[in-house]
Amino acid sequence: MSMEQNRKTALITGASSGIGRATAELFAQEGFDLILTCRRSIGELEALADCLRSARGISCRAVQADMGSEQDVAKLFLGLRDIDVLVNNAGMAHFGLLSDMTAAQWHRILAVNLDSCFYTCRAAIPLMLRRHQGRIINISSVWGSQGASMEVAYSASKGGMNAFTKALAKELAPSNIQVNAIACGVIDTAMNSPLSPEELEALREEIPADRLGSPREVAELALGLATAPSYLTGQIITIDGGWYT
Repeated sequence: MSMEQNRKTALITGASSGIGRATAELFAQEGFDLILTCRRSIGELEALADCLRSARGISCRAVQADMGSEQDVAKLFLGLRDIDVLVNNAGMAHFGLLSDMTAAQWHRILAVNLDSCFYTCRAAIPLMLRRHQGRIINISSVWGSQGASMEVAYSASKGGMNAFTKALAKELAPSNIQVNAIACGVIDTAMNSPLSPEELEALREEIPADRLGSPREVAELALGLATAPSYLTGQIITIDGGWYT
């Protein structure tokens, strides 16, 4: 059997920047073939895919898709035959009072952060069942269990993702498909751009590790879950520098 036939395939959503990009780079380094998605930054994602193909000798496809759209996810999966690892990283935040939030804003947050997991998992599970193996990794947040003022919709979506992870893990455990989530603390990504330098400094002072986390560190944990013993499933693993541990 050729090395190409031995390689595993990972689908990583929201891969044009931040945690998704770091995860794509690390998985490519480890020899995974990749399918990467983004909603808007397709130029950046195609450049990343070209770079990874050239540097790592892997197959890497960039796809523009709104993961909160059932139709876009269905198109993404057309023709896909194998997925070994699904990393649900696509997400968005919303800062503001709940009383000022519109219904459209609420539904958009839930669609991108939570509905997307339903759409991708529903499509990926049959592919994994055929081979009686697979890994699903959901990128969550400490706010999913702690809740954050001014981020009610985001917190609700991540809390839903955590419950989704635990329930689906039980459903798929007999089929040797593991489902886990990574609950991130403050990671140095563009999602924190609405925060002022003073606000970020105040957050840093609350973190025992005395710094923000890096996207690469989250990627390393995702890779660890992709290769962990199969008995590890249904877990919400926190990476937050000791902040809410």
